[in-house]
Amino acid sequence: MKKIIIIFLSILAIAASNCGNVSKKNPSNTGLQLSDTGTVKIIFDEYQHDFGKVEEGEKIGHNFTFRNNGTTNLVILSATTTCGCTVPKYDTKPIAPGDKGNLEVVFDTSGRSGIQTKIITVKSNASTPEVLLKITAEVVTKN
Repeated sequence: MKKIIIIFLSILAIAASNCGNVSKKNPSNTGLQLSDTGTVKIIFDEYQHDFGKVEEGEKIGHNFTFRNNGTTNLVILSATTTCGCTVPKYDTKPIAPGDKGNLEVVFDTSGRSGIQTKIITVKSNASTPEVLLKITAEVVTKN
């Protein structure tokens, strides 16, 4: 339980960090700093990707690139998919204002056929806290 609280407080501290904003002294004399809050804006270069025709059994991947267009650090909290055949991977380190990050999605076509559409839900501390990404592929059976 203690670990969970420490992790939760660490996440809150990262989300509240403000990279370059002026801090103000806490008047309670505890030595802690109070920070101005900034904005976090996550902008993806693309929100959907079509793999086209692929053979059943292939593992195909795509990198979704995003930028933090805000004034404070961006933290990706989670990336989930509609099916276990699709696995998202992303850096858990904060993305500074103006910096870019990547979210890689790997789709295992084994046991699939026809047109496949998978949704990736990305949750972050951005002003738009939830973003949906989409991948599609037409999976054709091996001859």
